[in-house]
Amino acid sequence: MAGLLRGVARTAVISGTATAVSNRVSRRQAGRWAQQEAAQQAAYAPPPPQPPAPMPRPAPAASMEDKLAQLKDLAALKEQGILSDAEFEDQKQRILDS
Repeated sequence: MAGLLRGVARTAVISGTATAVSNRVSRRQAGRWAQQEAAQQAAYAPPPPQPPAPMPRPAPAASMEDKLAQLKDLAALKEQGILSDAEFEDQKQRILDS
């Protein structure tokens, strides 16, 4: 009877050890798979949205002195024959509208 008990005990120890090792291997493998999955998800995640660019400031309105200086330059170009009457009128209107 002692021999039978020893054989059963031995089988139980071996079986328990095998089960413990198997469980440990399974847990480690599951951890590795989880890490791989997390890395793959991080690689395919869309980048975070960029903040909107700041709005450009509107150009400051030209002062009357600037407009007068531009008109004088324009008149000088017309007198020199560089601008035609139609070009002069077009540019003059643009300056006055700004």
